[in-house]
Amino acid sequence: MATAPGTGFQDPSAEVLAQAAAAFGLLASPARLHIVWALAQGESDVTGLADRVGGALPAVSQHLTKLKLAGLVRSRREGRRQVYFVDAEEQSAVVDVVRLLVGRFAERQATAVPAARVRGL
Repeated sequence: MATAPGTGFQDPSAEVLAQAAAAFGLLASPARLHIVWALAQGESDVTGLADRVGGALPAVSQHLTKLKLAGLVRSRREGRRQVYFVDAEEQSAVVDVVRLLVGRFAERQATAVPAARVRGL
């Protein structure tokens, strides 16, 4: 790990950066971003999420599996149902970024200010 000159802060390892990039890559999908947004508002089962995000049940289930493997979403069993949620304590930074970014774009749309498209960063 290298230290940023003059700051005393340690730069993250290449492995940590790769893991973070993979997690952000998962959120690059509008469907997955919508799922995280919805779960940040409250827990839900896969049927409720499919209805809310307008996706097919198998597709939403696959998205949840990927988000779960990345540690962005958690689940617990309630009888025969699997209930999904975002652990607010463990993922507070990710949830904050999703809320902030999506919220800003939603505000821009509501006030009819054209949102800039971000590409190729």
